[in-house]
This record gives sequence, structure tokens and C-alpha cells, in this order.
Amino acid sequence: MRVIAGIAKGHQLKAPKRKATRPATDLVRGAIFSILETTTDNWSRVLDLFSGSGALGIEALSRGAGWVDFVEHEPRCCRIIRENLEKTKLTAQAHVYCCSVAKALSFLENEYSIILIDPPYSDSSISSLVQQLAGSKLVGQETTLVVTHSTHLPLESSYAPLQAIKERRHGDSCIKVFQKEART
Repeated sequence: MRVIAGIAKGHQLKAPKRKATRPATDLVRGAIFSILETTTDNWSRVLDLFSGSGALGIEALSRGAGWVDFVEHEPRCCRIIRENLEKTKLTAQAHVYCCSVAKALSFLENEYSIILIDPPYSDSSISSLVQQLAGSKLVGQETTLVVTHSTHLPLESSYAPLQAIKERRHGDSCIKVFQKEART
């Protein structure tokens, strides 16, 4: 696994060695960032939920994001994210919260320009998480929310006030992008 583009392009990223973690492939990450580049100009503050190795958030930093908050509950993965940030020299633009997503959502207060969600594919609660985020202070008028999920656990096209604006499939991975309805 490597950083695809930007200032850290080509850096190899360490990934946890366990089957429960399923890092987004280069193809899926490339698709996510291709969509983001045509969907939003605001990369100031990014939230990476279910961070795993940190590959999505690090890719965002490499491509010009101002700041990334990583949320990962597994301590071993948190160490790997910190190692990957050091290796790519992006530590000063990030914070790693080693806690559950539910706990992080209880204390995070900033509005994010981009929220990346890459949960375990067996997590059937992802739909309720998207609904929770839709009504939270973390999602503003300019927020773009990107969810990667299994094609076997489809998401709705709307979680008021969020509306799906794009959907792409790559094998058993589905990428769904949401923005607020009033946004044009």
C-alpha cells in the first residue's frame, strides 16, 4: 500500500496484519480522491473515521488537506497511523484519536470539510452512523461525506439533510458521496 499522489507520493504505508482490517485498495482510494477533486474545493479539515492504517487521511494530507483527525479504536492501528504519519512527514497536520467512533463523535466539535468513513464491511450499523452524522455539528453546508461500504450492505440515497450525489462500485466495494441538499 502506498500514497498515490501529492507531496508524499510513493511512500509505502504500513498496514495492520489482521483479517479484520481491510485497507482500501489503491484503486478504491484513487476513485475516492478523483471524486473529491471534482466535488469539493475545501480540503481544510478532514475527519477519517475507522482509520485502520490511516491511508485515506494520509492521502488527503498528501493532496493538500490542511488538517486530518484520525479516529481508530484499535491501539495497534493507532501506532501504525502515527508511524505512517512520521514516515510521510505529515505528523504536524494531524491528530490520532485512539477511541471508538461513537466516543469520538461525543466530543469532536469542529465542522469538517471532508469526512471519510471506511468501516469494517461487516458493520451493519453504518447506515445509522451516517444518519447520526447528518444531524451533527460536524457536518456543515460545505461538508462532503464519503462512505466506502460493502455492496451487500447498501446505504440509502438520502439521510436528511444529506443527499447522495455520486456512487461508484469497484468489485465488492461501493463508494457513496453525500452533501447537504441545499448545496449546488
